[in-house]
Amino acid sequence: MVRWSEGMVWCSPERHGAMTGIMKAQIDWIPLSEGAVRPSQGKTLAVMQVCGGSQSFNAVNQMRILGRWMRMITIPNQSSVAKAWQEFDEDGRMKPSPYYDRIVDVMEELMKFTLLTREYAAYLVDRYSERKESAEALSRRVNQSKI
Repeated sequence: MVRWSEGMVWCSPERHGAMTGIMKAQIDWIPLSEGAVRPSQGKTLAVMQVCGGSQSFNAVNQMRILGRWMRMITIPNQSSVAKAWQEFDEDGRMKPSPYYDRIVDVMEELMKFTLLTREYAAYLVDRYSERKESAEALSRRVNQSKI
């Protein structure tokens, strides 16, 4: 999925002050590199969390760090829904609220960043350290002693 997606949304419950183990395991299954390039590199990322109690930002902070480490473009906005169990109606739909509005804001921002960076993603993640030649390879390529 990471190879074909342009952007991702990571959302986790906060459990014992952190993202859940299941969420971390899912992120850990994303390949770290294919050659010198990470498949997540240059993709946009939105982070959100739900809390069973008071509002916190521990899980989104952890996911934001992971996204940065995976060379993703993590959008500035994020969402944390406190007492999430109170935010849904009998049919399982989220009730109108500032939390709902914030989630929509986050999704809109993700779309905007994805569209803005779409044509430039390869340029934005072009890294000198990944494209430089070793001195030995350069010498082989330009060796003029054979001329």
